[in-house]
Amino acid sequence: MDEKYFPEQIENKWQQRWSETGAFEARENDSRPRFYALEMLPYPSGFLHMGHVRNYAIGDALAWFKRLQGFNVMHPIGWDSFGQPAEQAAIKRGVNPRDWTEENIVHMRGQLQRLGISYDWSREIAAHRPEYYKWDQWFFLKMLERGLAYKKVSQVNWCPKEQTVLSNEQSSGGICWRCGTPVEKRDLEQWFLRITDYAEQLVADMKQIEAGWPEKVLKRQSDWVGRSEGAFIDFAVKDSDKKIRVFTTRIDTIYGATAVVLSAEHPLLPELLKDSALKSDVETFAEKVRNEKAIRTDLAEEVEKEGLNTGVLAINPFSGDTLPVWVANYVLLEYGTGAVMSVPAHDERDFEFAQKYSLPIRQVIAPATHDQLRSEPVATTAGDSSAEMKHSFTDYGVLINSGEWGGKPSDVAIKEMAAHAQQNGFGEAAVTYRIRDWGVSRQRFWGAPVPVIYCDNCGMVPVPYDQLPVVLPQTAAFTGTGESPLAGVAEFVNTTCANCNGPARRETDTMDTFVDSSWYFFRYLDPQNTNAPFDPEIAKQWTPVDQYIGGDSHAVMHLIYTRFWNKFMRDIGMVSFDEPVKRLLTQGMVTNRVGDTDEWKAMSKSLGNGVDPDEMIAAFGADAARLFVLFAAPVENELRWSDTGIEGAVRFLRRVYTMIWKWQQRLATGGGEPPATEFSSEARTLRRKTHQTIAKITSDFEQLHLNTSVAALMELFNQLSDFNADPARASDADVFAVREALEALVVMLTPFSPHIAEEMWEGLGHPGGLLAEARRWPIADPELARREELEIPVQVNGKLRSRVIAAPDVSEDDLRAAALADDRVRSLIDGHEVVKVIVVPRRLVNIVIKS
Repeated sequence: MDEKYFPEQIENKWQQRWSETGAFEARENDSRPRFYALEMLPYPSGFLHMGHVRNYAIGDALAWFKRLQGFNVMHPIGWDSFGQPAEQAAIKRGVNPRDWTEENIVHMRGQLQRLGISYDWSREIAAHRPEYYKWDQWFFLKMLERGLAYKKVSQVNWCPKEQTVLSNEQSSGGICWRCGTPVEKRDLEQWFLRITDYAEQLVADMKQIEAGWPEKVLKRQSDWVGRSEGAFIDFAVKDSDKKIRVFTTRIDTIYGATAVVLSAEHPLLPELLKDSALKSDVETFAEKVRNEKAIRTDLAEEVEKEGLNTGVLAINPFSGDTLPVWVANYVLLEYGTGAVMSVPAHDERDFEFAQKYSLPIRQVIAPATHDQLRSEPVATTAGDSSAEMKHSFTDYGVLINSGEWGGKPSDVAIKEMAAHAQQNGFGEAAVTYRIRDWGVSRQRFWGAPVPVIYCDNCGMVPVPYDQLPVVLPQTAAFTGTGESPLAGVAEFVNTTCANCNGPARRETDTMDTFVDSSWYFFRYLDPQNTNAPFDPEIAKQWTPVDQYIGGDSHAVMHLIYTRFWNKFMRDIGMVSFDEPVKRLLTQGMVTNRVGDTDEWKAMSKSLGNGVDPDEMIAAFGADAARLFVLFAAPVENELRWSDTGIEGAVRFLRRVYTMIWKWQQRLATGGGEPPATEFSSEARTLRRKTHQTIAKITSDFEQLHLNTSVAALMELFNQLSDFNADPARASDADVFAVREALEALVVMLTPFSPHIAEEMWEGLGHPGGLLAEARRWPIADPELARREELEIPVQVNGKLRSRVIAAPDVSEDDLRAAALADDRVRSLIDGHEVVKVIVVPRRLVNIVIKS
């Protein structure tokens, strides 16, 4: 250990040592308890910025903490290396996507290694390599066998800039998730995965993870799956044999229906318009809506509602009323049946629509008690009550104007009316879901090829398992026109049918890259397996993942897909559990100013506000960079980048290093065993602070409260500084207290700044590194951590009048007696009647007297 702190020299030394010894490799034949720490794998875009560093530093801190506690830790890394940016680079710069990707991986791997992130590099994977995507194809074939993968012509979300298909999740809000371009609709033949078969499980199984996942993530997933309990009801079209099926969660309001409203894409619409005098106008309007339509319901609610009467009539099966059939932009084909019964009196959207187009508003639900009746008159017979309602009444209540169900509570009527509909053949109770099947076809080169072929004799034929992987060609012509570049590679397209040996054509679509990331963390466990994606017995030892860390932006894409994929793997016997991740942390973004403005946005290559970690390492060292991003804000919160903040981090590390150097020689000659002499009061105070800090940081780590852990380390260091003992003259007792504090400080600093911690640990006389022993993390002694005495405020009639000193375990009776005996208190209460003495244990005494 040198006298001066030189970060570059220390960090190079320990990175080389860790690499040579395989310090971070997870061991299969190891009796220690296991822990799987995982960060979302990066896309190899070319460089990391400090926003990425925060994610990896959080995971690394946890991995170090668990290792030091004696766990056998799995902490792997890989590359989500398929995707559109590589293909865009090929189009714009004429480079091969494979070469571009591999070069980026080399650079980013170097950045992570220079940061000293404790990854097990022996398990590194990359999605673009055939030995990985072979298993994407294997899973696809398994889904095809079970009917979970299928192909159909469908109206899809198309990004005109990226020239590719997007799933509903990737086009949320009507814009491309990657580039922000407005999404268009196109009819294409596409491959889908039946995620809807697992919709109920995706909702129900949230109970298994709600204790470990952020509530906001589960809420977004629940909203996206969109489970709704209600009923299907068929409205017969007047003078036709057609029926319009609607889904409603409020069948109790059906007597208040004043229209049936269809989405612009409703498949029945062309047939309904055949004899309508308004056919041309409605078709023009429907086309306009289709072109402008947003993807999500909540976005639709933000635009002005527009509709058009089709001239067609439908019959309410409960009331027999004849209702007009409209087309409107706020009804979405993706949800329910693409048709709704419009009940303006009891639905906010319908109310707004009815007011705009002067549709009747008929109240059929009243508040449950007369005391709750609205101040406006309430109609007691069926009819138009629009003049009486100022807004919709959406609560449950008591039915009115509802035939034989009048007077019944909503919850009772809902069950009875659904049963009535089913008994009479015009409806049934039902559960619907907002989520739609996952469209996985992409018209790209840079993705895993879909493993099917097309034969004129045999039709669609799955590629045999023993012919996997279907390998991408070395290159293709990248036109950017939207057609798959693979279609132009004759040696790829032309093949032989596995059934009849006749000529056949390969599928030229590739798979959505979210396929690659849906199961990757299982491949880490068994990355060299050539016979299966992974060995289920190995997976059983390590999964579910103990802690997953990544961005909140993946709440309804990657995190839903990976839950679905896990359930499928369970169903084919690969895993035995329902949920892949026990605990999830969605870390806050690191923001920085955009140019010379005062606008702060998440670090991004496109915005030019990213901070290169290599520059920070060169200027301050990896340890200081890591310490700053973990200390500057709670991990869930936004972190604003600050150069002065990282300067403060390096100053703290230098001060700790200097203190270790100051005590190094003295600690080498003593202080290893508890002294025979008594500790001084200063030494007792230091020991108490040491054990309080151990207890706090150990507890904080379990909740990933990392910023408060760093603050506690700084407080302990300040206590050491205040101790101010001269190493040359310090007693054995003082030396013991200092050694205990310094060793605890260094070990607990390790998860945040591991290189300097290793160097200081060695300087304290411990060769072999911090991981040489099975368990190194200090254990707090509760007795030593207890405060030796408490200062208890004493109030008289609620006003602070004095303080008394008491032991932490003082009884209420003793605390009451001490307060009453206090000289200052006695001078105030003498001559007055003490009405009562209120004791809050360990906190407060309040004496109430008569004036």
